[in-house]
Amino acid sequence: MREDAVGEVHRLRAQLEHVQGRRMEAAVRPVHPALAELLPGGGLRAGSAYTVAPSTSLLLSLLARPSREGAWCAAVGMPELGAEAAAGLGVALERLVLVPEPGPRWLAVAATLAEVMPVVAVRPGGAVSDAEASRFMARLRDRGASLLVQGVWPQAEAALQIVDSQWDGLGDGYGYLSSRTVTIAVQSRRSPVPRRARLMLPDRDGALTAVAPAAPVPMRAVG
Repeated sequence: MREDAVGEVHRLRAQLEHVQGRRMEAAVRPVHPALAELLPGGGLRAGSAYTVAPSTSLLLSLLARPSREGAWCAAVGMPELGAEAAAGLGVALERLVLVPEPGPRWLAVAATLAEVMPVVAVRPGGAVSDAEASRFMARLRDRGASLLVQGVWPQAEAALQIVDSQWDGLGDGYGYLSSRTVTIAVQSRRSPVPRRARLMLPDRDGALTAVAPAAPVPMRAVG
């Protein structure tokens, strides 16, 4: 490609970045502080994929801060994802695109969205080969997008799992579920030791909050 053509490509890309309100080469996208402590680099790395437990609340919590800070987000293959729950967890609905039923070409739909959306979440409609994942990852790196996968992905930067979950709100056999305390574990390629944290997801207000560690019980001398 001639030098003047290369320059034109760079100029066009810069204009697109300006229109989209983002920089494609951004290193890390911030997330909720309670989740940032668990993720390598403290957020969602541009050009990286993450596998996420099958929890709509956890997924929306990862989308919340990027969307509020101007990043467009897309969710593919998640028909149960609702606007009310998304808003309650802090997602900016005006920057959220939903494709609830992508059909058998779900991977192509997600790849197309990754061309213009900084954060794409997808629930795979089938197995992904290593070759397909490699092509997708190359596109993510080229566009500087981040991928969240509710399922298996061959080249994930980290895996977020809910290893313990307890709902609160029922009393004496009646009432309604008002909050849930979970333990989230994150296994990263960059660290052999999983990071863990206890969170309320959702809390009584429908949001994400960190659970304060229990205060140590002072020891008393006996005798």
